[in-house]
Amino acid sequence: MTGNLYRGQAGLPFSSALRVYEPLGAFPADQQEALRAAGGRSASRAAVENAELLASLGRITRPGGDPFPTGRTDLVRVVTAAHRTGTHRAPAAGEPVAGPAGTAPREQLLYCPSQLVLRAGLAANALMEGIHGPLAQLLIPEEQRDRHQERIDEVRAHTGLGRVHTRASTWGIPFSWFCLFQESDPTDVVESEGHIVTVRIRATIGEALERVRYAVAHLALAAPDLDMLEDLTQLTEWLELFHPDSLVELDYGAVADKVFPDDSPLDVRLGIECLAEGDMTGAAAAYRRLASRWIPIRQLARAS
Repeated sequence: MTGNLYRGQAGLPFSSALRVYEPLGAFPADQQEALRAAGGRSASRAAVENAELLASLGRITRPGGDPFPTGRTDLVRVVTAAHRTGTHRAPAAGEPVAGPAGTAPREQLLYCPSQLVLRAGLAANALMEGIHGPLAQLLIPEEQRDRHQERIDEVRAHTGLGRVHTRASTWGIPFSWFCLFQESDPTDVVESEGHIVTVRIRATIGEALERVRYAVAHLALAAPDLDMLEDLTQLTEWLELFHPDSLVELDYGAVADKVFPDDSPLDVRLGIECLAEGDMTGAAAAYRRLASRWIPIRQLARAS
């Protein structure tokens, strides 16, 4: 299955994702059974990735020119994580009950719904407001956009405004995302037929928030005009929306085959530390390493 996934992405834009996985009890009660059922149907992570890719390709070739997801089905990614017992916080509905203090961690399932209807709407709005807005209006007729807005309204009516669990990026990974991770974090390298299909690195949401707040605090003092500071502030606000037992995952996607092994989390951290210490030479060196790794990837977006 992973081999099909790799070959299926050949010739497509590199796409990476930043995802948050929450315990079942963090979701509204009317969503929990659907999440549990959808997660149970996912035979493997590769099956979910293949299904999402095939669905996206099907939408752009759909008769009638409507590229938006219908919302009839929503894929769910599931990971298993240690549930820390012995805490004094009352468990939410659906969470395993903690044992006595000092007992071994118990495993629990964490869920990340694809939320394709909401994400497609956000992506379309961003496209319309960007420099390619006039072209986008030709490719996505107003009638189709209005129809999709009805789908968004229907989703929100059933589940509330909700939290968007996935952020996506094409042709490279934003440097701000690397602030959430360190090289010692659990990392999965998925390979097939001599290629790296993807790399996934995970951190607890507590660790991710601690790291991004550290970066924000230091950049606010050392480089308040840096564009990355705004990105990090938005990341912080986004992560604060989620359950404290969540996991954050960076999924490199197919770009991993071009850059892995990747020292970007280390280089971003060193660059921020150098800025905080007034070491402009060290900060410049860290940026040069990042640029030499990622600028060639981003240039592919304009390649013919």
